[in-house]
Amino acid sequence: MNRKNALAAAVAAALALGSVAVATTQSTAATPQSTTAAGTSAARPGAGFRAMTADARGEAIRTAGRNAAATARALGLGPDERLVAKDVMIDADGARHVRYDRTYRGLSVIGGDLVVHLAKNGRITGSDLAHQGAIRISGTTPKLTATDASAAAVRHAKHVRHAKAGGKDSTLVVYAVGKVPVLAYRSTVTGAGETGPASRQAVIVDASSGAPLDQYELHQDITGTGNGVTVGQVSIETAQSGGGYTLTDAAHGGTVVYDSYNSPQSNPRQNARPFSKATNSWGNGTNSSRESAAVDASYGLAKTWDYYKSAFNRSGIRNDGRGAPAYVHVDNSLLNAFYDDNCFCMYFGDGSSQNGNTPVTALDVAGHEMSHGVTAATANLTYSGESGGLNEATSDIFGTMVEFYANNSGDPGDYYIGEKLNMTGGYMRRMDNPSADGRSLSCWNSNAGSVDVHLSSGIGNHFFYLAAEGTGAKTIGGRSHNGTTCNNDTFAGIGKDKAAAVWYRALSTYMTSTTNYAGARTATLQAAADLYGTNSQERYLVSKAWAAVSVGTALPDPGPGTPTPSPTTPPSGNVLANGSFEQGTSGWTQSQNIITNSGQQAARDGSWYAWMMGYGSTAAESLSQSNIAVPSTGTPKLAFWLKTTTQESGSTAYDTLKVNVNGTTLATYSNADASSGYVQKTVDLSAYKGQTVKLEFAGTEDAYLPTVFLVDAIAIG
Repeated sequence: MNRKNALAAAVAAALALGSVAVATTQSTAATPQSTTAAGTSAARPGAGFRAMTADARGEAIRTAGRNAAATARALGLGPDERLVAKDVMIDADGARHVRYDRTYRGLSVIGGDLVVHLAKNGRITGSDLAHQGAIRISGTTPKLTATDASAAAVRHAKHVRHAKAGGKDSTLVVYAVGKVPVLAYRSTVTGAGETGPASRQAVIVDASSGAPLDQYELHQDITGTGNGVTVGQVSIETAQSGGGYTLTDAAHGGTVVYDSYNSPQSNPRQNARPFSKATNSWGNGTNSSRESAAVDASYGLAKTWDYYKSAFNRSGIRNDGRGAPAYVHVDNSLLNAFYDDNCFCMYFGDGSSQNGNTPVTALDVAGHEMSHGVTAATANLTYSGESGGLNEATSDIFGTMVEFYANNSGDPGDYYIGEKLNMTGGYMRRMDNPSADGRSLSCWNSNAGSVDVHLSSGIGNHFFYLAAEGTGAKTIGGRSHNGTTCNNDTFAGIGKDKAAAVWYRALSTYMTSTTNYAGARTATLQAAADLYGTNSQERYLVSKAWAAVSVGTALPDPGPGTPTPSPTTPPSGNVLANGSFEQGTSGWTQSQNIITNSGQQAARDGSWYAWMMGYGSTAAESLSQSNIAVPSTGTPKLAFWLKTTTQESGSTAYDTLKVNVNGTTLATYSNADASSGYVQKTVDLSAYKGQTVKLEFAGTEDAYLPTVFLVDAIAIG
């Protein structure tokens, strides 16, 4: 294969929520609410969304399905692609946000999901795509058989021991996570792993070579020990059946809580049956009654449902009014709970001797697991890399919000995760100070996409805490919190309800399966603009919170009297933002997934670099940065390192990389400049002294043979 394969390592850096204008403009903020003198406004109910009945939602999805072919053409998708409508969210002003999955010649496309934004009149105003542009692969006939793919998946599985998989567990797909889609197999591998003795892991391998493309746990779980009965004496919804009662919650979609009777994790429903009894009094608050854990689960899931309904007009996990079944007492000594989208159900273990054999059914655990289902039904964030960290952070965020919403005196709201799980250290994770556990990340760094998703979730958790509560020491829910930052900044928060509204709207409207932390920043800033206005304090403080966890920079303060720096007095040193790309996409605009830390190529310095071209077919790409203040003294110049590799031959320039300043080409490099390593290039900028300019690297490639241009360590000074 002569096209480059941007693999899972690229996902963590590559996507900055690229919005493409389909009709007239890019995806833009909805008309902001009127603001107060302070520049703030109240959140619109439901994070700006209109409440819909199940019938209305169903009809909206059917309408989106009928429009799918026309939408695909409008987006410029290929003739072999089809769109499958997944969900529709309608704003209070009638604008719609339609979420689609993609297929290619009948094959599922991993990373093919997208959101299309439409005005009230049906005009497409913008879109957010996990994979930009049309899907193009050489064919759908694999070189490997399904059995070969399963064997390769077992060899490459990293997170399970004693792995096994069969040919029937491998499915042919198109893997479009990255710049160039490839034909692949998605295999399910089982073995002992993080989620217990019957862990399941998805392993994706190239259908031609068997090379690993991605892998992640299928059980999206809250890892660690459990706590058991924490909610105390509460009211729960039950149903009368014959002469007795069952734990069936008709008020919350018919949610049923089952006793798994310690069925093995590999088949947790093997011995399961609903809880039932003659009287309507359940549990005794201790492990001596199997009903006690069920009370916790029933209560927690009901409160989670109520929170989503109250805050966002969402009716259940999939917004269709249907409750997901829950199973308690799964396996023996299982220190875990998890949501499984394949069965649309949740499982809760009993803990082990490490935590006093207390079941994993605490309130924020229920909120966490049910929120994994909400993520699966909306952005469907891939459970690996930075998107996996965002997936886990989303469940921590909304599990925490459920805890605040429930207002249970036995488990008051705080920003500690799993504080009722009787764990060593007293909690699983802390949102105010994630790194306090010695493992989690409080600040973004270039390796964030390579660590366990439960650890990289700390970045999103930390952002949310700072956005909600701001900096400084506080006591919340009887526990000490300290909002420290990665940049020593201090600022106020916007409040947890507003912060949650921003996150939910970003998740359900703008994020896609491959969104990374830079993309999450873009999505939340857009969501804040939709809800509170482009020049609101809320949007500004959201940007401050991201900068405080090392994701991007803060926006200018929209308040009166904010000084505007002169472009003729640039800061000392490199006047470019993030010239080494070690902050991912921050500061740059890219037409495709260009900025990456993929291990397929090497950076000149650090881990991140810009990978341009290399398709082996007609293509064009652009990487740019605007508002650059060129120094007004001396002899300013642009310096960068370039590595060029090609399959072309001769001195004819078939594929080119141009350096443009304010639209004028100052230098051109081509396949004829191929080099064995990085070579430093310099461009004289004297003609632009004291000016504010736009720098662009523009790549073009012809229809035959690829050329790769790698750019790193860019500086202007």
